[in-house]
Amino acid sequence: MSNGDDETAASNGESTDEEPADEPVDTEEETEATGGETDDAAPDSADEADVTSPDTAEDESDEQAEGEAEEATDEEDADEETDEQADAEAEEAADEEAETEDETEEDVDEETEDEAEETEDEAEETEDETEETDTDEGSEEEAADADEAEAGESGSTADDLNARLDGVESDLESAETEADLDAIDRDLDETESDLEAADLPEPDEGDEDEGEDEDAEDPRADLEDRISDIRSDVEAERGPYAGDVVDLVENARTSVEESEWTDSGEEEAHAAVVTFLDDSEEYVDHDADAGDDLDAAADALGTVADAIESADLDADEDSETIEGLLEAAETLEDDLEAAEVWSDLTVQEQLDYKGFYDVLNNENRKDFPAEWNAAKIHAAEGNVEMVVFALEKVGSEFMEEYIIDIFHNLGSDAEPAFDVMHQRAQKREKGPIKVLGKIGDDRATETLHDFIDGDGDAALQKVTLRSLGAIGSSESVQPVADRLDADNSEIRSSAARSLGLLGDTRAIEPLSDVLESDEHDEVRASAAWALRQIGTEEAFDEAAKYADDRAYLVQAEAEKATGY
Repeated sequence: MSNGDDETAASNGESTDEEPADEPVDTEEETEATGGETDDAAPDSADEADVTSPDTAEDESDEQAEGEAEEATDEEDADEETDEQADAEAEEAADEEAETEDETEEDVDEETEDEAEETEDEAEETEDETEETDTDEGSEEEAADADEAEAGESGSTADDLNARLDGVESDLESAETEADLDAIDRDLDETESDLEAADLPEPDEGDEDEGEDEDAEDPRADLEDRISDIRSDVEAERGPYAGDVVDLVENARTSVEESEWTDSGEEEAHAAVVTFLDDSEEYVDHDADAGDDLDAAADALGTVADAIESADLDADEDSETIEGLLEAAETLEDDLEAAEVWSDLTVQEQLDYKGFYDVLNNENRKDFPAEWNAAKIHAAEGNVEMVVFALEKVGSEFMEEYIIDIFHNLGSDAEPAFDVMHQRAQKREKGPIKVLGKIGDDRATETLHDFIDGDGDAALQKVTLRSLGAIGSSESVQPVADRLDADNSEIRSSAARSLGLLGDTRAIEPLSDVLESDEHDEVRASAAWALRQIGTEEAFDEAAKYADDRAYLVQAEAEKATGY
């Protein structure tokens, strides 16, 4: 506020300490108050004038009064202007204050609203966190409840499962029928299923430095072992069944048919079957007859097995019958096991039993071992089967090589040894392959063709090529001719000579190519020799072309082809 305003306010009896905004000036009231005072003052002045001069004083007094009235009016007008100015300033101040208050209130309101919004956001965030915490806690509680419920439903704790197995073991002790055992198996299946679903503690892994603790508890493994043991006990309690008896009788029949019995062993086996037929007839009707030999005895066992199977015996109702038949079948099994077979004898006892040593006398026992001399004598007498029997029984590598040499020297007379030689040749044994070539049986060619396929064992291929040539099968021409391209020159040379032994005219052209272009003279000489072995005019002509060859080996073979 200006100084003029302060003075105006002071002249009107107002305090400058008070703010206009708090107590605004009422202009109308002040105007009325001022006017009242002016009206009262005029008579006072008139009275004073009357006392001084009655006539002049009256005029003067009137003039004075008029002057004073005009002066009062001017003052009143001034006061009114001052009041109006004060009112305007007051109103302006009030407006400014109001505006300030409005701005302040707006700022406060905005700040309050911001704070309120922040508070509300914090409250919402807190509420969300609370809800999330409640949700997590609720989820954990629900999961825990679900686990407890599942555990309660499945009995998935180790203690619960062990308690259930205690009950199963108790049931097993009192089980009397197959139905009881079936029920126990179902209980074990359910317990095993619950064990798989159970959340059991894992065994302690132990300290790495100290290694794993072998004694660490593993409830799952312990329960699995216990279930397995109980299952074994259940199986042990089952039966016997009629099917068990049938299996034993069928096995006995196979043993009678296939075992290599000695003479005494045959008698013992036959007697065992007769005893079983008598014992089994007490429990099941059959008309089986063992006859006089083991073939009839084997048929009789088949008849009994069929009769038992047809009886449809029940494990519970016919348990005594099944037990009686089982005892008889087990006795048969033991008696057949006790009967003498060739495997019960030593090699010398088996050879002696077969008469292998019968060819020996005081004069020809000079060779040692005795088997050596006996095999040579049997071969010379054409008794190849006895030599084959000796080969299958002797365990000496030396004797095996000796007998194979006997077969090789016998040539085609060793035909009775074909099967055993062919079997050994399939193991890629070179001695038996040579024997097969000497025997000359076409049945061996398919096996031998496999041995010359590829660049494998060169020594094996050379032996096989010579045997194929000796056998002379036309099926061998192409497989042998293919080996003329082998990397190994010795294999090429053997293939050329094998073609010569085969004697097939289809080999003339490939042999002529070898004679012309092979880089090894030994291979070319073998080709010339092979052409001569084929023996046709064409073959001789091809070989004779090289009678003047620079290589002596080739020239010598080619010269033999001239003049034909």
